[in-house]
Formats: sequence, C-alpha cells, structure tokens
Amino acid sequence: MSEDLGTPVLDDHLHLDPAHARGMDAVEDFARLGGTHLLVVNKPSWHLGVEADEPADFRSVFEETISVVAEATELLRGRAWPVLGVHPGLISRLVDDRGFAPAEARELMCGGLDVAAEYVADGRALALKSGRPHYDVDDAVWAASNDVMRHAFELGADLDCAVQLHTETTDDLTEVASWASDAGMPAERVVKHYASGSLVGPTPSVMCEKDWLVTAAERGDPFLMETDYVDDPDRPGAVMGPKTVPRRVRWLLEEGYDDAVALAHVETPATVYGIDTVATLE
Repeated sequence: MSEDLGTPVLDDHLHLDPAHARGMDAVEDFARLGGTHLLVVNKPSWHLGVEADEPADFRSVFEETISVVAEATELLRGRAWPVLGVHPGLISRLVDDRGFAPAEARELMCGGLDVAAEYVADGRALALKSGRPHYDVDDAVWAASNDVMRHAFELGADLDCAVQLHTETTDDLTEVASWASDAGMPAERVVKHYASGSLVGPTPSVMCEKDWLVTAAERGDPFLMETDYVDDPDRPGAVMGPKTVPRRVRWLLEEGYDDAVALAHVETPATVYGIDTVATLE
C-alpha cells in the first residue's frame, strides 16, 4: 500500500529505462513511499543507441520517453509528464568522437530541439531540456553550446513552456536567466536541474541533499526537488534513488517546513510548468 504524505510529491527530474534497467519498478518504489508526480526527462540519445545524423533521428528517443511516461502515469496517484530535448554533452560526442565542426554540431542539436518542440506544441510533452557542458571545453564548443541554449529559450518563449537546463556547477546563472528574458521567456520558467539551494537566476531544481533543501526552504524563494535518478543497470541508484524525494518530503514535514513543501510541490510547479499537482491527484 502506498504511503500518503498528505501533499503532492513531485520529482522534477529523473530518467526511466524499462528496456534496460528498473523502469516501472523504480516508479513503484517512488509511489509506495508517497511520491505522486514525475517529470521524466529523455535519456541522452546515445544511451539509447541513437547516433543522430539529422534532427529526425531524435524522434525515436522522444517517442520512447512519451511511452514510458504513459506507463508511469498508470502507477501514480498523480501523473507523469515528459521533458524532451538534447543533452548538452552530445556536442562533445559529435565534435570529439565523430568529427563534427562545432557549428555543425550546433545546427544538429538545434534541429533536435525543434523536433522536441513539436511534441510540446501538440501537448504530448510538457517542457524542453537543453543546457551546456558541465566540464571544460574549448571556446568554439562553449560558444556553440550557448547558441543551442539560446535557441531553446526562443522555443520556450514561442511555446510558452519551461526549459530545464543541464549546466556547470554554479550558484549564479543570472546571465543565462537574462538570455531567456531577452528571448521573451520569463526567467522563472528556466529551471536549473541538479541545483543547490542557493542558486540565483533560474528556478533551482534542488538535489535532495538535506543541507541544500534546508537552504532552499529557509530562503523562501521558489524551488523544486529532484533526484536525477539515471536508471542505469551499471549504476544502480545513481544519482539518487527514486525513493529519495518522498523520503525528503517526509523529513521536511517532520522538521516543520510545511510551507516549503507546498512551495516545492504545489506552488512552484504551477508557476514554472503550469501544472496543478493537487487537481491531478486521484
């Protein structure tokens, strides 16, 4: 029987791979501990065996993610939504391993985002995913990656949707948030995945380290919670296991952070994604 924590419980960023890893077993673990809603991000395309040569090649990755989300929704008291895009680490795979020029890689990745945007436009996906490498790259690759991210913001503005970002470790992305604003996209609809509790600029999707959560809770600014669960059979439990968000929600409630739980799981999802985690409960 699933635990009821008395609140919606959303994991803002995780991956599911029923074909190669735990898949729906991970969803059941999440639900049993009191989890109700998931944002499922497509795995990096090459992890699913797709070495893209043209934008349409990403379509199979997106379709697989949408199928996984439908399965997950059947197991949840709430529901799951897909977040689709092109992992920023792809640029290194294209340039370093496959001989693409940075400009060629940029065009392919922007084209992949255009395909992802089709799914948001027709209501089959909730948001886009983009970003830039979290490791050192040369200036040309860095510039191309920033161009891809700016393109994601242009799409987010056109579609009126959120954009999740994978970026370097930092507590200050105000410049990136300003790029979104310049593109016509509200900065609060930019979400930095794998954030600490002290990020400024975009909305932080805070990894469920207790000290980071306390920092976010005590700041009182909008935030989300995530595990970045990767569902990889070679890395079981990485980055955090699917039970972590509901466990941390229970802990936050026990510590008296009721308002922060409502902020992270009801108010911020409504502001950032336009979703109602209360109305979508059974």
